[in-house]
Amino acid sequence: GRGCLGLPTSTMATALQARSRFFTARATRKHLRQGSKKAWKDVRSRARIHGVRCSAGGNDEEGKKDARLSITEVVGEEEDVPCNVPDDVPEGQGKTDLYKAIGVAAFVAIIVGATNSKWVADHQDLALILVFVFGYAGIILEEELAWNKSGVGLVMAVMLWTIRSLAGTEAEVSMELERQLADVSQIIFFLLGAMTIVEIVDAHQGFKLVTDNIKTTSNKTLTWIIGGTTFVMSAVLDNLTSTIVMISLLRKLVKNPDQRKMLGAIVVIAANAGGAWTPIGDVTTTMLWISGQITTFPTMKELILPSVASVIVPLALITAFASEENDVVEPPSNCEGTELAPRGQLVFFAGVACLLFVPVFKSVTGLPPYLGMLAGLGVLWLLTDAIHYGEENRSMLKVPDALARIDTQGILFFLGILMSIGALDEAGLLKDLAVYLDQHIPSQEIIATVIGLVSAIIDNVPLVAATMGMYDLSQYPQDSSLWQFIAYCAGTGGSILIIGSAAGVAFMGMEKADFTWYLKKVSPWALAGYVAGVGVLLVQKTLMEGFDMTVLPSVASMNLPM
Repeated sequence: GRGCLGLPTSTMATALQARSRFFTARATRKHLRQGSKKAWKDVRSRARIHGVRCSAGGNDEEGKKDARLSITEVVGEEEDVPCNVPDDVPEGQGKTDLYKAIGVAAFVAIIVGATNSKWVADHQDLALILVFVFGYAGIILEEELAWNKSGVGLVMAVMLWTIRSLAGTEAEVSMELERQLADVSQIIFFLLGAMTIVEIVDAHQGFKLVTDNIKTTSNKTLTWIIGGTTFVMSAVLDNLTSTIVMISLLRKLVKNPDQRKMLGAIVVIAANAGGAWTPIGDVTTTMLWISGQITTFPTMKELILPSVASVIVPLALITAFASEENDVVEPPSNCEGTELAPRGQLVFFAGVACLLFVPVFKSVTGLPPYLGMLAGLGVLWLLTDAIHYGEENRSMLKVPDALARIDTQGILFFLGILMSIGALDEAGLLKDLAVYLDQHIPSQEIIATVIGLVSAIIDNVPLVAATMGMYDLSQYPQDSSLWQFIAYCAGTGGSILIIGSAAGVAFMGMEKADFTWYLKKVSPWALAGYVAGVGVLLVQKTLMEGFDMTVLPSVASMNLPM
C-alpha cells in the first residue's frame, strides 16, 4: 500500500480525511454551479494531491487509528486519479484568459469612472440603491454567473462606501466607517472562533460519540431520532456543521437512497430550527445577540417552543403520510466502523464546554461575546498542543491546520454584506424603509413573518442585517417581540426551500437532491412547521404580554400601494 511520493496510502488517507468537510463544501458549490460529475472529479483529484502534500509521515497503524470519514463517504465512489498531474490546458486558452482579464479590467474601470462622476455625487441615495440592487443580484445569481458571492460582496461594500464618501467630509466618513467596522468585526471574530472550535472537534471525530448511539431499523423511529438529535446538536454547534455531520451519519445507517434523501431533508429542517433558539446556533441569531438586540436566556425561553413546533409538525406530517411498506431501514453492506482519533473524547467535551462558556462569560463579565469565544479557542488551542506534543504526524488535529480548513470565504462574505448594509444604514436609507413599512404594514409581526418567507429565496444574513439597521433599540428595546420574531422567522424560514439556507445547500450537494424534488416532497411540511412556530409565538405573546390580536389586520385592510 504505497501511493505517489512513496508515502503509505493510509498516511495519505489520514491527511485527506482531515480535510473532508472542507472539500465537501467546495465540491458542493462547484457541483451546483456546473451541474456535472466533472466538478466532483476535479475536487477529488485536487483533494488527493493536497492530502499527499500535507502528509507528514507516520506508519500504516497510526494512519488507521487517525482515520476518519473516507473520501468515498464524502464525495462518492473512488476513482483512480493520478497524483501531481497538472490539469490539461486547452489550446488557445491563454488568449481566452487574456480577453477575460481585459474584460474584468474594463468593468472595473467603468465602475471607478461611474463612481467618481458628478451624477453619483448629486444623486447619492439613488446610486447607493442601484449598486446594492445590482450587487445583490450578482450574489443571488452566483451559480449562473460563476462569480463567487464573497468577491461580489466585497466589491459591493467598497463601492457603497466610496459613494458614501462623496457626500461627507473625510473625517465624518472615517468615523462612520470605524463605527460600522467595530460592530462587524465582533461578528467576524466570533464566527472565526466558533468555526475553528467545531473544526477541531470534527478533526478528532468527536461527533461519533453522538452518532454511534443511534441504532434502529424502523424508518419512522429513525426519523424522530435524527430530527431530535440534529435539533439539539444544532443548538450547541451551528446548522451547517450539524447538517454535514448528520448526513455523513445517514450514509452509514441507511442504504436506500430515497429513504436517505428524505431523512436528509429532515436534517435540514431540524438544523435550522435548532439553530434559531440559541445565540450560537445560527449566524442570524448570533448577529442579533452580538449587536445587543437579544440576550441569551430570554431568547432561549421565548423561542424554544416555536422552534420545537417547527420541527414536530413536519416530522408528524412526514411520518403520518409515510408508506408502511417502506418502514424498514437497511444499513449499507459495506459500512465499517471507525475509531475516535487519539483523545477524541476529551477534545469533544472540551470543545462543547468552550462553546457553552460563551454566554456564561458574557453574563458574568458583561464583555462582548466574541471575547468569550476567543478565550475558548485559546484554551482549546493550548489543550490540543499539549496532548499532541511531539506527534508530528498528527498536525491535522491541531488548530493551525484547522484554521486552514474553515470556511474563510464565508467569513469574507459576511464581512462584505455587513459592511454594505452599514453604508446604507449611515446614509439613512434603512430608516426610510422602516418608516415606509410602518406606514403601510402596521403589524411588526407580519413584517417579521414576511422576512422569514423571503429568506427562503434570499440569504437571511443581509435580510437580518438590514432589519437591524431599520429599527433601532430606542424604538424597539432589547428582547422586544420584534427581535424575537425576526430571530425565529429568519432562522427557520430558510427551510421552506432547499436553497434557502446553508444547511439546505450542503444537503443538496451531498445527496444530489434537486430543487424540484424538495419543493414537492418537503416544502409543504416545512412551511406548515414555520407557520406553526409563528402561531406559537403569537400565543405566547398573548398569554405573557396581553397581546392585542387586533394588531393582526387582514390583508385586505392593509394600505398597500399598487
